Amino acid sequence: MKIVVLGGGISTERHVALVTATSACLALRRRGHQAIFVDLFLGLENYNKPLEEAFLEPDGLCGDVAIEKQEPDLDAVWKSRSYRSSGHLGKYVPEICAMADCVFLGLHGKDGEDGKIQALLELIGVPYTGSGPLSSAIAMDKAMTKRVLRESGLNIPAWRELYYQEEDIPRLTEELPVPCAVKVINGGSSIGVELPETREALRGALHRLLKYGNHVIVEDKIYGRELTVPVLDGRALSPIEIISPDGEFNYVAKYQNGADGGAQEICPAQNLSKEAERKLREAAETVQRELNLKVYSRSDFILDADGKAWFLEVNTLPGMTPNSLIPRAARVEGMSYDELCEKIVMLSFREERG
Repeated sequence: MKIVVLGGGISTERHVALVTATSACLALRRRGHQAIFVDLFLGLENYNKPLEEAFLEPDGLCGDVAIEKQEPDLDAVWKSRSYRSSGHLGKYVPEICAMADCVFLGLHGKDGEDGKIQALLELIGVPYTGSGPLSSAIAMDKAMTKRVLRESGLNIPAWRELYYQEEDIPRLTEELPVPCAVKVINGGSSIGVELPETREALRGALHRLLKYGNHVIVEDKIYGRELTVPVLDGRALSPIEIISPDGEFNYVAKYQNGADGGAQEICPAQNLSKEAERKLREAAETVQRELNLKVYSRSDFILDADGKAWFLEVNTLPGMTPNSLIPRAARVEGMSYDELCEKIVMLSFREERG
């Protein structure tokens, strides 16, 4: 099959999406497919051959990439693009996607998980991996996700949605509950998340989050074990426990190894009762079903001291590097990384989109 693997983009999760996409591209090539990596934002601006020859490139157009300790400098990425356009689609992106049998979405965050690229691919008639435009858009919006799941029977922390400006911070500092979790409405990769324990910390959090936008949700903070549960083809895989060295699962903890301040990711999670594991698996499958998500997803939970699983959020295009959480859970099931990437493609074809 000819497969375009889209990655990169111009979101705060750009670095992660570069590694996901190049890793998946190489895996699909090892499975015998003519897979090529294309950066959603930069496109093929430096490719000077006929586009149809791109699928024959021996390296799949993959370069060396890594997840840095700091989130990407998006201004620098804009300046690096020679293709002069104010849009977020790089040169020849729609054209090369239209030549493919399938597009593997190795994207994360804005433009990748919010339904935009899914809608574009449906308009040009190309199958793609993962969930559809509407489900993706709903799941990307943390407040909308909670509204849709309100009647699902899931345990969801008390929350409120708000828009605010700098001048509102003194009032909100007094009004909002602490401790709490403050999250940018459409953030990911633990960017745009603050967990203030005091009013002073809340004031600082509200100031810092304005750099990502003025639309947030504020949740009651739930204490307990942090677990995430992948779902593949409608069935929950092994729950995974995440233990951050300082108790805060931020960008560094999420993507660096333990020696560099990264979190421990224990798969499968240990010392879970059968009842707790059952609840977590059922809750993740409920999220997948109620939001009409397709192929795969990963839902995050807090398991409190009473054994109650609290739903936090869902990722419709979770990380897919070889060491990401879904590949780890798939290995427990006896599935290699390369097999998982190909299975995602084949399951997506079953949806008959494009």
